[in-house]
Amino acid sequence: MMHVIASMAGFGPLGQLASPGPIAFQLGPITIRWYGLLITTGLLLGITLAQRLGQRRGLDPERIGDLAIWLVLGALPGARIYYVLFEWQRYADRPLSALAIWQGGIAIHGAILGGAIAALLFARRYKLSFWQLADVVAPALVLGQAIGRWGNFFNSEAFGSPTSLPWRVFIPPAQRPPGLANVAYYHPTFLYESLWNLGVLGLVLWLFFWGLRHPGRLKTGTIFLVYFATYSLGRFWIEGLRLDSLMLGPLRIAQVVSLVGITLSMVGLLWLYRLKRPLPDVARAE
Repeated sequence: MMHVIASMAGFGPLGQLASPGPIAFQLGPITIRWYGLLITTGLLLGITLAQRLGQRRGLDPERIGDLAIWLVLGALPGARIYYVLFEWQRYADRPLSALAIWQGGIAIHGAILGGAIAALLFARRYKLSFWQLADVVAPALVLGQAIGRWGNFFNSEAFGSPTSLPWRVFIPPAQRPPGLANVAYYHPTFLYESLWNLGVLGLVLWLFFWGLRHPGRLKTGTIFLVYFATYSLGRFWIEGLRLDSLMLGPLRIAQVVSLVGITLSMVGLLWLYRLKRPLPDVARAE
């Protein structure tokens, strides 16, 4: 009985993580997968958080809701296209399988790029500050990332190198990397990134409300730049543990992009504060 309860809870023998599988439940011919369910949950919670933060900066919640639609239309295709481009050999013989996003295989850097393009177009369309929008979306984005990473757990993907640590994750034989068919336990890098993202969420929320309490001391754009720098810092370390990184020759793409993200974010913060550029201070709702 205890073994059954542990299995349902997502733990295998000795307490290590073990995925119950990618399917959450079925309703007749309809299959509900954990991956899609978690992405949807992260999206809904993220929209709610962004609307509440937007109100505190004087933005219309309905406008934030409209922005969410634009972001989804930019981020999800961007995430999938980015992933498929670097993994094209997996889809070359079956191109239509590249559309099966519910089976996993998206890249957050592609989502950020696609979402940023959508946000820029939205800001121009409605004559809003892109950086103001970026500041209220950043906490929502990292919350969604923290939740969405658990889709990798249910799909038994995005894990790290072999390990004997107590919090190791069991990977089914069919999902193990070539040459490691007899190795059962690996670093749960999805867990590391989820926890790191929750830490980033706490940091940017604290900074957000600190800015509201100290008018004139926090520049618009700071929240997003701090998010991108701290997320990229954690991603660079975590990516080094993974065995299934997207590669360009000998380089791990996510680590290269993370280094670029850290650099650009630091330059952006320098531009805001040290060079005294005339970017508007954070607005506060009355």
